Amino acid sequence: MSEYVEYLKEVFSEFGSVAPRRMFGGYGIFHKGLMLGLVADDVLYLKADESIAPHFTERELEQFSYEKNGKAFKMSYYMAPEDIFDDLEEAKIWAERSYAAAVRSSKPKKKK
Repeated sequence: MSEYVEYLKEVFSEFGSVAPRRMFGGYGIFHKGLMLGLVADDVLYLKADESIAPHFTERELEQFSYEKNGKAFKMSYYMAPEDIFDDLEEAKIWAERSYAAAVRSSKPKKKK
């Protein structure tokens, strides 16, 4: 496991325990069984949905994307703001938002 991924356990210590898991050449960052972040090339991306995406877009943070068969695919993860690495309370706030988005996305959709 990379030093960066190990370091994220400290960054989110005020939020609670996080468990990195190796996935697709990077890492998923899990809390209570739900993925709230991902790490690709030692860059942290946090889970977002329509209710919290504006927190990321107003700071002009990039959305995670990957390319497959010449097509770009965007995922519901955005680059984490730099200030969370210096401020554990700020890291807690962002982790809580992303975890809440993960909870919302894990609930089955109601049939109409």
